[in-house]
Amino acid sequence: MNKLIVFALLSLILSGCSSSPTINSSAEVHRGKASFYADKYHGRTTASGTVFNQQALSAAHLDLAFGTRVKVTNIANNKSVIVSINDRGPFVHGRIIDLSKKAFSQIASLQQGVIDVTVEQLD
Repeated sequence: MNKLIVFALLSLILSGCSSSPTINSSAEVHRGKASFYADKYHGRTTASGTVFNQQALSAAHLDLAFGTRVKVTNIANNKSVIVSINDRGPFVHGRIIDLSKKAFSQIASLQQGVIDVTVEQLD
């Protein structure tokens, strides 16, 4: 009987030490329109203080903290890209994220200009 109790306690203690990955089940997914930055912003300082680069995987969002990584998915073709928030915007009604050209081009043709997306916070 004592062996059974010791085994049960040891099992409980060891199960608390497992390092299985945690899933952020509280992450919200937002749906809206995405666009990309105009070329005139390349090389300018962003709201976070970093220099904007059209070839980086970065984005502007109105509310998320700088450095937050998000997964942006094109609803039409299910292509996704992971970007880091380093600026504020977009300041156009109905748009929820502005992407660098590199990020936008990974999920859609630049000729489209504006696309329907979902945005999911990763961290």
